[in-house]
Amino acid sequence: MSFFVENNGGSSEFMPVPPGNHLARCYRIIDLGTQKSEYQGQVKFLRKVMINWEVHGENDAGEPMVTERGEPLSIFKNYTLSWGENANLRKDMQAWRGKPWSDEEAKRFDLKQILGVWGMLNVIQRPGKNGNIYSNVQSISPVPPIIRKQGLPEGANELQLFMLSQPDWELYETFGRGLKAKIESSPEYRAIATPEVKETYAEDSDDVADMRDDIPF
Repeated sequence: MSFFVENNGGSSEFMPVPPGNHLARCYRIIDLGTQKSEYQGQVKFLRKVMINWEVHGENDAGEPMVTERGEPLSIFKNYTLSWGENANLRKDMQAWRGKPWSDEEAKRFDLKQILGVWGMLNVIQRPGKNGNIYSNVQSISPVPPIIRKQGLPEGANELQLFMLSQPDWELYETFGRGLKAKIESSPEYRAIATPEVKETYAEDSDDVADMRDDIPF
């Protein structure tokens, strides 16, 4: 199972990731389908993808950044599924890998390659319209060699890939209500969400846990 992008021209225990640079591991990619976006009065319908990371380390007080359950904090960023030269997804992936794409690589990229890969997230916090403070991934960069030499921690989450073209319904059932509602609002979901169609999807044999965790990807 691959997830290619091409150049075509909270719960009660949720805890925000504190601002700063953090060591993180990509553990989940979710196809959100086509979503309605509004910016400066203009409405567009764009294909979106969500990328999730688990964050490892300590906060400024020297305390482990974990949830009430002792699990690493997590953070996500939504991208338009575009691989154009100026697309945010392409810019972030290039900054993360630490070197430019070749002409051939620039044509097509399999997002699955980032599953299990470590990076450094620059996280900032902004207030939302509702007054709550939200953490946002501002930028991504490779893990510095000095940190790699010290050894990377063990990943906590199972690697997960959800694609509306080949949906893993068991994985889908683990998503929260808000995430499900977002996916279900897409025309791609509505096109496949009948019991008859669900039964036609065979389980893919690719094992994403075997992906390399080195950069560049």
